[in-house]
Amino acid sequence: MKQEITLRQSLTLVQVVALGLAWMTPMIYFSVFGIAYDASKGMITEAYSLSIVAIFFTAYSYSVMAKIFPGSGSSYTYVKKSLHPIPGFTVGWAILLDYLFSPIIACLTFGIYLNAQFPAVPAYVWIILLNVILAVVNIAGIKFSASLSKMFVLFQIVFIALFCGYMFKGLSGAQDVVLPFTHMDAGLSTLLAGASLICFSFLGFDTVSTLSEETINAKKTIPKAIMLIILIASILYITTSVLIQMRYPNLTFNNMDAAGFELMKLAGGATLGAIFTTVLIFAIFTQGLTSVTSVSRLMYVLGRDSILPKKFFGALHPKYRTPVNNIVLVSIISLLALVISLDMAVKFVSFGALTSFAFVNISVIVECFIKRRQRSLKQTFQYLIFPLIGASFIIWLITLLDTQALLLGCVWLVFGVTYYLFRTRHTRAARESSATPLFPTSATMESDLK
Repeated sequence: MKQEITLRQSLTLVQVVALGLAWMTPMIYFSVFGIAYDASKGMITEAYSLSIVAIFFTAYSYSVMAKIFPGSGSSYTYVKKSLHPIPGFTVGWAILLDYLFSPIIACLTFGIYLNAQFPAVPAYVWIILLNVILAVVNIAGIKFSASLSKMFVLFQIVFIALFCGYMFKGLSGAQDVVLPFTHMDAGLSTLLAGASLICFSFLGFDTVSTLSEETINAKKTIPKAIMLIILIASILYITTSVLIQMRYPNLTFNNMDAAGFELMKLAGGATLGAIFTTVLIFAIFTQGLTSVTSVSRLMYVLGRDSILPKKFFGALHPKYRTPVNNIVLVSIISLLALVISLDMAVKFVSFGALTSFAFVNISVIVECFIKRRQRSLKQTFQYLIFPLIGASFIIWLITLLDTQALLLGCVWLVFGVTYYLFRTRHTRAARESSATPLFPTSATMESDLK
């Protein structure tokens, strides 16, 4: 009898946290700094604080569901088991959009930055090269990916600490230092607008839930990892924001998209700017690495459940015990980075992630508060109030997406649901046809021919 090949259970808490932070990419703080600073009218610390409070409720919902259903399907598994297979598939299909386009974004930005550094080498060369490297590293195994991610995440944290050192040093001789929260000149609507953009800095904490079947003691490790990722990111972002706001209370930028680089040159000159670019390239690499890991695992679960063709998507390599077919397919899809715009790719990611977040909050209410009747005062807060706050905030963020993003996302969902209904009907028909009578009728024979 052939032994079933399973995912290798080897990840520790530190490795899972490293993979989650690598996907989230702490350096994204500087990538979106100009847009966030402008939207919040300079109240960057206040806006980050508000976004942390808001995203906490969704992170908490993920940690609750990870304890109840410690499988690798993430939001797909949670919603399928708590609500129904159809909304479960819909959420899985939505998050697949997020996960598929994340490697594309990584490859695209990698090509853009390196082409800017080395103009003689076309961007498409860097995009193809990164694709190949990401595929090889992911095929080699999750432990190797985790080790690389841990090292490169450490680089990012060290750089952020270095930048904060520059800020702190500058404060020693600064005059008229303004503390955050002391001058709330802009209104709540301005803060909310800034927070809505800043929330995207936290996208990625959920990806670690796709690694449950490769994690040691996943029922305890994954929930801890989710909350630790949010905590570490919050400390990094708030500390940096406070120091920037105190050191430079009135910033202006020539180019909002390149505000992070302008900030580096302002704080530490060309040297800090060069270090910033180098670390950012490493950050993009690790984000791409963990993106391929996450989407290949989600595809594997969808294949194992026969939602996607099982023979291809549900297969693992006998030696490496990784979903090689999925990794190669994702690498091929990621070549869209050669033709797609960064703006379009970001729109796909935002729609998929936010749809998934909203449904996970709802699944906590259905599973815990309604089905399991966990309704004490404490449990009412945990399983009704908290997820309601999380769902409300996420749905509000969805309404802030532009019309094109909503239209593209809805088209993707309609296509997915149509495929799901066709697939399940085909599977049901196959089961019925397997129970053929000893002497098949002409109708049965006609059906088999079709």
